[in-house]
Amino acid sequence: MLVLISILVATAALFGWVSARVLKLPNTIGTMLLTAIGSLSLVLLSGIWPEPHEWAVAQIQQISFDRLILHGMLSVLLFAGAFLLDLRGLKQQQVPVGLLAVFSTLISIVGVGAITFYTARFFGYSPSPIASLLFGALISPTDPIAVLEMLHRVQTPKYIESQLAGESLFNDGVGAVVFLALLEAMRGSAPTFPHIGLEILLAGGGGILLGAVLAVPIAMLMRTVKSAPIDILLSLALALGGYAIADHMGISAPLETVAAALVLRLLIDNQPEERVANRDLNHFWKVVDEIQNAILFVLLGCEFLLIAFERNAVFLGFSEIVIVNLLRVTSVGIVLLLLKMIQPKQKSSLAVLSWGGLRGGLSIALAISIPREFGLSWVVTSTYVVVAFSILVQGGTMGAFLKRRRSSGEPKPLSDL
Repeated sequence: MLVLISILVATAALFGWVSARVLKLPNTIGTMLLTAIGSLSLVLLSGIWPEPHEWAVAQIQQISFDRLILHGMLSVLLFAGAFLLDLRGLKQQQVPVGLLAVFSTLISIVGVGAITFYTARFFGYSPSPIASLLFGALISPTDPIAVLEMLHRVQTPKYIESQLAGESLFNDGVGAVVFLALLEAMRGSAPTFPHIGLEILLAGGGGILLGAVLAVPIAMLMRTVKSAPIDILLSLALALGGYAIADHMGISAPLETVAAALVLRLLIDNQPEERVANRDLNHFWKVVDEIQNAILFVLLGCEFLLIAFERNAVFLGFSEIVIVNLLRVTSVGIVLLLLKMIQPKQKSSLAVLSWGGLRGGLSIALAISIPREFGLSWVVTSTYVVVAFSILVQGGTMGAFLKRRRSSGEPKPLSDL
């Protein structure tokens, strides 16, 4: 395992350097692109030189990708993303964030599931309604890791940044609860829509409450010392321990982590500067965020080696790119119309929110976690195609997209749209 970790870190470092120095691409996009190209090269050469491909596959198979993401890296990445958020901006955008995280996600889940139910039949697949909704549940939430990474490198209006970041941090909790309920339905139980709604409230509310409660004693302990290393260790304990406790309790661990990070940030920001090593703490979480993102995107590229790319599943994946983005525009548009009635002077942008709603490793991890006996291999392939397009194309062009919009003027208040 140490050899594998060394290879991943070395690959992330080398490809990051090539991406920045030679390709002039954002680090994570260049890293994933180069890793995917390397993986594809091994696949193409396997017919005449199989040893390197077999060795690489054997190494990657040691990693349980879904467990690594869902029960490992996600806790730290979510904590870092939430802890480094602009709390004032998030508070100002709490209404659009709440509407986007809940209503937009649920609309997209139902819409993607319904269209996929019929579209999949053109490619030789016959998913049940529940299986189609299951795909909608894992692909509809925007990925906080991918979205926050993108926002760190592009110049986005503050209100758009808060809306995109806040939505991505909270809607994965909604999507995960729906996903798990549908997974149980495929195993034989039959949850009703009120049952799923109650699960969202209990799991989501429980996670948020637990995170807020755990953050308070950590902030109090930080107040008693003037040591950056201890502050860092305490915040790490909160990020990892809180996630593990929530996971064990069966409530939303992602929402627990987000709530813990936000409450901790709020509490330490209200403390005198000299009593809390804010600058060192911020720097630590920024570095952790960058390093884990680089390794994660290398892993996404390496997953190319393990996915069985059936031709029909790939073509279905291309169709899903259109379906997922169409439902993203539709669901966000409905939410913005509702927001216009609630807060007519609120600023937003349908185009930026739609194109900036990236999917990432979290969707792939959920897809891989589906038991093989369900016969949904097309879900993994289609998810990978959508995620690759989202990160490489949408994420890669977001800077140019925003630059073009700035040249044509800032988005207007909703009352003027």
